[in-house]
Amino acid sequence: MNRALLVIDYTNDFVATEGSLTCGEAGQAIEETLLNLLETFAINQDEIVMAVDYHQLNDRYHPENKLFPPHNINGTAGRELYGSVQNWYDAHQRDKNVFWLDKTRYSAFAGTNLDMHLRERNITEVHLVGVCTDICVLHTAISAYNLGYKIVVHEAGVASFNQAGHQWALSHFKASLGAEVR
Repeated sequence: MNRALLVIDYTNDFVATEGSLTCGEAGQAIEETLLNLLETFAINQDEIVMAVDYHQLNDRYHPENKLFPPHNINGTAGRELYGSVQNWYDAHQRDKNVFWLDKTRYSAFAGTNLDMHLRERNITEVHLVGVCTDICVLHTAISAYNLGYKIVVHEAGVASFNQAGHQWALSHFKASLGAEVR
């Protein structure tokens, strides 16, 4: 199949109770869905991309520093994948269809080789899960739309610290990006 699962920012800083920019219980509640999707995509030999926010401590040039507290700092536990997703990744990171992607902007496509990586593998459909629905998942979906990918968002696999933003983004995926929301 020509599809990829993009797991966006499912890290300790965004999900763990003590994370520096956490969506807390909402993010923790999607862990089982993510694990089920990871297993399904792995069994089918579909592409899996762990798209993970990457920041340097005290980077005064990064625009997010004016908006959010420091998070996902390189070399910290906050940047590790959350819970059982980290265990899954540890067991599968050498699989040929599992790809780690450092990203420095909301969209997993911005400033990365993700589009080239997917096109080399003839990927035409991206499945999006992770956090935050109305920030990084949304911006990744907009980029995917602009690049011509079919978009599937797994509603039980996305979460945010802003419930109103989460609901708005789910509607926006369908109404403005033509995404399938499952």
